Amino acid sequence: MSENTKNIKVPLKLRLKSWWEGYDLDDVKERLKALQNDDPSGEDNSRESPPDPEIDSMQWSKLRIEMTQLIWGNGYCGPGGREHIKVMCKLLAMNSKMSAIVIGAGFGGPSRVLAEEFGVWITGYELSRELAEKAMQMSTDSGLASKAAIHHLDPAKDAPFNRRYDRAFSKEALYCFPDKSKILKDVFDTLKDGSLFLVTDYVLSDLSALENPDVRKWLKQEATQPYPVTADMMKETLEKTGFAIRVNEDISPEYVNLIENSWSHAATVAKQLAEKGEEGAEAVKSLMEEAEHWALRAKILKEGHIHVWRFLAHKPSAEIR
Repeated sequence: MSENTKNIKVPLKLRLKSWWEGYDLDDVKERLKALQNDDPSGEDNSRESPPDPEIDSMQWSKLRIEMTQLIWGNGYCGPGGREHIKVMCKLLAMNSKMSAIVIGAGFGGPSRVLAEEFGVWITGYELSRELAEKAMQMSTDSGLASKAAIHHLDPAKDAPFNRRYDRAFSKEALYCFPDKSKILKDVFDTLKDGSLFLVTDYVLSDLSALENPDVRKWLKQEATQPYPVTADMMKETLEKTGFAIRVNEDISPEYVNLIENSWSHAATVAKQLAEKGEEGAEAVKSLMEEAEHWALRAKILKEGHIHVWRFLAHKPSAEIR
């Protein structure tokens, strides 16, 4: 990068566009320099937000893994227990003759529910190696090592899925993939013709939401670096991949209710932990950090800076010529 481009400020929307389309930021700066040289006004229309305070990401320690399951239930690291998964996944119209892939498997709870309730053979994939290992152990302990196997997923790997599936489900996971086009094509390619793909994901209200301090704090706390986009951007990428959209809806109010209902008994859990002395005190601290993290997420959902969106996508059958 040349010395003349080091101090060029890249407007937020152009930064997002460059990231989304896979451009290198230094290349964008070079292009901006050329544009500025052609602009006699020399006007700088960029607006930079003040630096964020130092915020540590919340990594998946053994204690955090234990605390999250006290709130969400055994096998879960976020909203949506057994009944919620059963109801939501009826959209996939699954049966025991099918196989399915789950992206964002977490601790494997949703994968095991699908295997148990619908008889489907599940292969789950999780970006966090810690969660994937814990999930596989839980599947093994439940006697579902082959019926609901969970693996760590490397998003950069070429063709990460080595077989064909009848269904796919991504639960609040795609926002952590830097290259949406690649993961969606990987899913598209691994699905059989006529298959369905259910997606729930965090999306931005618009690109300016990334300038909101609470949104930025939430994203910095995430254990895996997030790359959220808007619902329109996600829909467009699904369609460009080849999917036809059957369901396209905001489910934020339902999701906020799931968060608040699950945390309604947190005080009771904290009291029980506090009675365990020094060991319990450390657990309470971890629980409170988790509570603050989810309270922030609920806040920005209620304020409309982000949403939880649901898509049901269909992979059309190949045309016979």
